[in-house]
Amino acid sequence: MVAKELFQETLEIGLTGGIGSGKSTVSTGLVDRGAVLIDADAIVRELQQPGKPVFEKMVERWGEKILSDEGELNRQAVADIVFKDSEELLALNEIVHPLVRKEIARLRDTYAGGGAPIILDIPLLIESGYEDLNGIIVVDLFPEEAIRRLVAYRGFSEEDAKNRISNQVKREDRIKKADFVVDNNGDLNSLNEEIDRAWNWIESFSA
Repeated sequence: MVAKELFQETLEIGLTGGIGSGKSTVSTGLVDRGAVLIDADAIVRELQQPGKPVFEKMVERWGEKILSDEGELNRQAVADIVFKDSEELLALNEIVHPLVRKEIARLRDTYAGGGAPIILDIPLLIESGYEDLNGIIVVDLFPEEAIRRLVAYRGFSEEDAKNRISNQVKREDRIKKADFVVDNNGDLNSLNEEIDRAWNWIESFSA
């Protein structure tokens, strides 16, 4: 990673991890401690609303079979297509990523100079090639535990959970890119301690 010079006014930290790793819990904890958040998943959900360009392009490619009875995007129907076919996943990324990157860039400019660290919560941070950040936090969870949590707490089928994880960058490769690793293989109390450690690491940039 080509890190920003530390004298720059705005501190920007990338946050990533595999599906089910607990990124949202970590990002919420960092916001509670004083950071501001750019949430790529929230941006995607907004861009996929009916009438938005991403929505229209997705319907153009996959048809009404990806829509709910109310005419909104059925994300599970999309997942059933793209996580079983690498070409379809590539097509989805080509539709979504350019507009997401554009909105992330706009928000980075908006928050710059505000005095608070900016957390960029981007699931595909490693794959997307964001190189101009001060550091990268990886939320780490063993794949087997991620599958268990996705099935137990988020209603995924085991097959769906495995398909999604297999289409992400390998855990080992993600950790290699990390400047700081949050271990989420324990309980919630342990995770809160890990978030404290991560926040202390972020604050060390201005020490």
